[in-house]
Amino acid sequence: MIEPFPALMRRYCIDYTNSHDLGVCDQIMEPDYVVRISGMSLVRDAAYKPAVEFVFARFPGLGLAVHEMITSGDRLAMRFSEHAGAPEAGGNLLCWAGIALYRWNGAKLTECRVEQDFLSQRRQLASGRPDPLEPPHLDPWTATRSVAADPAAERVVAGWLRSGALGKAASGRIDDTDVADFEPVIEPADVEILDLFSAGPSVAFHASLGGRYRGGLADADEHRGSETRLDLAGIATVAGAEVRNVRIVTDRLGTWGRLTGRPLF
Repeated sequence: MIEPFPALMRRYCIDYTNSHDLGVCDQIMEPDYVVRISGMSLVRDAAYKPAVEFVFARFPGLGLAVHEMITSGDRLAMRFSEHAGAPEAGGNLLCWAGIALYRWNGAKLTECRVEQDFLSQRRQLASGRPDPLEPPHLDPWTATRSVAADPAAERVVAGWLRSGALGKAASGRIDDTDVADFEPVIEPADVEILDLFSAGPSVAFHASLGGRYRGGLADADEHRGSETRLDLAGIATVAGAEVRNVRIVTDRLGTWGRLTGRPLF
């Protein structure tokens, strides 16, 4: 049996995204559905649909693979990859990660907070060397079961986030880097937690780190020391009052755009 929220997301992933059928949006999203990504708020008809049309035109074979899904019943988070060939780059293949946090009203989606690794997308477009596609979840629809929220796990992850030390986890990945090798592009001075919820020991979050740029982004080193921010979305697993595993996707391309003033796409 598929629970109601995963069943809705099955339509989102298969009938809408992988079928490139924008007509499904009206069936599964409220008119005021909003996607919050890269510091932007895209309302369903006014901005979100046109943005998706642009993506589908740019990557006509785009597909979505689900790797992880958690739900508390009233909230759901999904870790995924999008993958495609790029006609604009001679058919170069590419694969990039994303993590999304969803709200619904029991019938339709009302909000999505998401970040995607558009910097690695840009790198693969230029290099022609695609990142490997992580194996998909074998059945995220029937295997995803509602788990009650765990306030203690939420407190652990909130404290870990506010410390700004994202690399302090036993295992995991941040963007395309193992967590043990992670080098942040900013020195975090403040952390704004935009959204956070749990499903048992799994905690999903959307946050924005503010601080001085410390380097690491191509063609942006002249801006070292400039104040900027880095938005991120992730899923952490808590055990023994510690963050044991974490998967994070950061909006490095958005940070690059804010520093350089150059267009992202």
